[in-house]
Amino acid sequence: MSTKRIYETTFIVNVSLDDPQIDGVIEKVKEVITKNGGEIREVVKWGRKRFAYPIQNKNNGFYVVIEFAAPGELIAKLERHYFLEENILRYLTIVLDKNALKARSAAGTLVAEPAATAETSSAKSTETHSSAAKTPKEGEAAKETTTS
Repeated sequence: MSTKRIYETTFIVNVSLDDPQIDGVIEKVKEVITKNGGEIREVVKWGRKRFAYPIQNKNNGFYVVIEFAAPGELIAKLERHYFLEENILRYLTIVLDKNALKARSAAGTLVAEPAATAETSSAKSTETHSSAAKTPKEGEAAKETTTS
């Protein structure tokens, strides 16, 4: 068996479903993870959010983030489930590297903001946090974002 890595998956459920139906879709995803050798670390329901643009003729969705440890083979099975589940509009699964895990443990919990929002606001945050940056690593990260 291959080694387990830490993953984060974010998916959007069709908001026109009732709350018990949304919970059922989330439970199916959790079941796919656990039945294929994964261990769920944290589940965060962001709730109903408005889209920036329509997705499958819908303007709202129910966002869910799951952090889990699993072997790499699980990801293909999980994404196949997402593809076949008609109530999941979009999904994204990423591997969390050592730096992301350190930052997350320093913060104490799973980030409650969408990853895309955090990435797009990083250029803005370098201006506001540049004077507050005390460690060289944060300063170097700010330089990288401004030069690229």
